[in-house]
Amino acid sequence: MATIRAFQTLRPPEDKANLIAAVPYDVVNTAEARELAEGNPLSFLHVSRPEIDLPDGTNPYSDEVYQKASDNFEKLKLGAPLVHEDLASLYVYRLRMGDHAQAGIAACCSVDEYDTDVIRKHERTRKDKEDDRTRHIVSLRAQTGPVFLTYRGRSEIDRIVEQTQNAAPLYDIAAPDGVRHTVWRVSEEAKNRLVEEFIAVPLLYIADGHHRAASASRARAQLKSENPDHTGNEEYNYFLTVLFPADQLQILPYNRTVKDLNGKSEAEFLGALSDIFQLSEDAPPAPTSRGEISMYLGGRWYGLRIPPESVPADDPISSLDVSILQERVLAAALGIEDVRTDKRMDFVGGIRGTEALERAVDEGRAAVAFSMYPVTVDQLIAVSDGNEIMPPKSTWFEPKLRDGLLSHLI
Repeated sequence: MATIRAFQTLRPPEDKANLIAAVPYDVVNTAEARELAEGNPLSFLHVSRPEIDLPDGTNPYSDEVYQKASDNFEKLKLGAPLVHEDLASLYVYRLRMGDHAQAGIAACCSVDEYDTDVIRKHERTRKDKEDDRTRHIVSLRAQTGPVFLTYRGRSEIDRIVEQTQNAAPLYDIAAPDGVRHTVWRVSEEAKNRLVEEFIAVPLLYIADGHHRAASASRARAQLKSENPDHTGNEEYNYFLTVLFPADQLQILPYNRTVKDLNGKSEAEFLGALSDIFQLSEDAPPAPTSRGEISMYLGGRWYGLRIPPESVPADDPISSLDVSILQERVLAAALGIEDVRTDKRMDFVGGIRGTEALERAVDEGRAAVAFSMYPVTVDQLIAVSDGNEIMPPKSTWFEPKLRDGLLSHLI
């Protein structure tokens, strides 16, 4: 049984939402965040990446960074000014990128349900990243970027979401990357129906935002320990989410490049691969189906067809294309045992296209590149249901939600 909860959002005024809303904090580095926020004092990046307002070289995990985040948040509240709603509401949040559209429900979900796996995970988190966002949440006493959740869709929820979109939106903004973000406040009657309908949803799944969710749990534990009058109903017991039905999600591939061939010549490397895969020349840059990997080497695309009989059908992890690439190519042929720490590896989000892979090889920054077929939502759910962990950098969800549009004060 899943629980969703309306919340009293802190949000931008309608006429400044396009200036305030910002890309998620974790898709840009400090230099990129500084460039995006340049000339825009209202950009939420001043809150989510506050080191951009401190001298170059400032440790992004230093005390002064979190103090700056808090100061900038207070400044934005007054300067925008941000609107703190009196009424606890739910919202429909629609993303449109090109021909693709998906509409979800912005709500708070229970930290208890995260801790007890009603909200399921598929990714291992890093302590340093958890430490960072936990401090950020506690310093602001707010969650300012939503966790992207998914669930097996229900027709009645779909109908309520569709009906809500017939009204005038609260926001309708086109971001610089071309993604359109449209937000509607859900009516009181529809809000109550949605809360009831989600009781029949057995499980929720984190699609994107594992570190945000883990940090919300850690922040709750800290604030609970500091509150002698804790009741369990405080806002810190819930965390900000947007929930999308699984059949609307768009997962792009997470591609790979490797700097060298581990001492092999191109001919030797191709020979080693021909013993493992059905190797073809002049393959398309993007695989057309599961069980296919495209490889760019020496200015040419090759196809690596995984023999179906070699795939363990009953293992949701080992059967993933990315797992097969790791085991049979990256580890066995290229000597890369841990893709999270090996400096010879780089990951390229599918949104950048296969041209980015070609450039990396053609410019000599990589010796070989691998273009993957996207993981499916069913595969992600199967891994989560099996309490398994996806290989690192397996999924790239696009389009992405914006930070600062809807915040949850705790």
